[in-house]
This record gives sequence, structure tokens and C-alpha cells, in this order.
Amino acid sequence: MTKLLLTLSGAIFIGTFLLSSSAEAQRTDMADVESIGSIITATYDVISGSAGEERDWDRFRGLFAEGATLSYVGRDEDGAYSRNIWTPNGYIESNGVSLERNGFFENEIHQVVESYGMIAHVFSTYESRRREDDTAPFARGINSFQLMNDGNRWWVVSIYWQSEGAENPIPSRYLSR
Repeated sequence: MTKLLLTLSGAIFIGTFLLSSSAEAQRTDMADVESIGSIITATYDVISGSAGEERDWDRFRGLFAEGATLSYVGRDEDGAYSRNIWTPNGYIESNGVSLERNGFFENEIHQVVESYGMIAHVFSTYESRRREDDTAPFARGINSFQLMNDGNRWWVVSIYWQSEGAENPIPSRYLSR
């Protein structure tokens, strides 16, 4: 009986995920989500743009699975590390105006992909600039993407990142091309 309940619970979760995600999938350009590389590229592309340039936040939302999170690890005033967590909509509300007002370009400079079955993890080293032609980035770090393929497309389940700092330089293995 317990095994039957667990199986039914799993089937309900998967069915709910597929149904709730299907509306976003209908609005999503399948070229953005057909491969691991394309969904990572689309994520960087949609948040990047010049000052005054509106972002396509519907495109952004269409990359994420139901229940997805975006999390930043940073230090507070006391020096303790903590995790700030947003939903895709929460990220837009907290960061969208600043990205559009100030300009922001984030580019991947290195990628390490691990995958198994329908899940993948991507360590994506990034550089951030205010203008596309800035010679030096104002920030670098690593985005940790967790992805899922539902048999039709890739979904971002989570992006978890930390910026580089003096106490945590990016290891050379995540910088080589």
C-alpha cells in the first residue's frame, strides 16, 4: 500500500509539473530550450542589455520550471554568508529595474556540464559588465544551474551563484577554455 501511495504521489507531482509548465512552454521559443547549451545561452541573453533597454521578462519566465528558484550567496554586514532566494518573478521584481536602468551584460567564460538521465548540472563561470564594450568586468563568479528535461525541452530548476572575491577567487579549472 505504501509503495502504491508513493508511486501515485510521484505520478501526481510529475503530472502537476507538466500541466503547470505547459502554459509557459506554449509561449517559449523552443530554440531557447532544446539543449543544455541553448537554455544557458538564453538565460544570459535575456538578462543582458544596455541601460534603458527593456528585458523580455516573459521569455525569462518561460525558461524556468514551476517552483524554480534563483539564489545568491553573499556576505552580510557581520561577515556571515547567507543565501538570498527568489522565484523568477521575485528576481524580476528585485533586480529588473536595476538591470534595465544601469545596463548589465553577463557572459559565460567557461562551462562544466554533468548530466545523468533527464537531469543536468552546469557550473557556468561568468563575467558581468555594465556596457557590452567595457574592457574589464565589474564582477565575476560561478552560476550553478540545475536543469531538467521533461522529454520535450530543458527547464531551469535552480540557479545558485556566488561572486568572486578576495577570499574566494575562481579556481583555474573553472577559467580555462
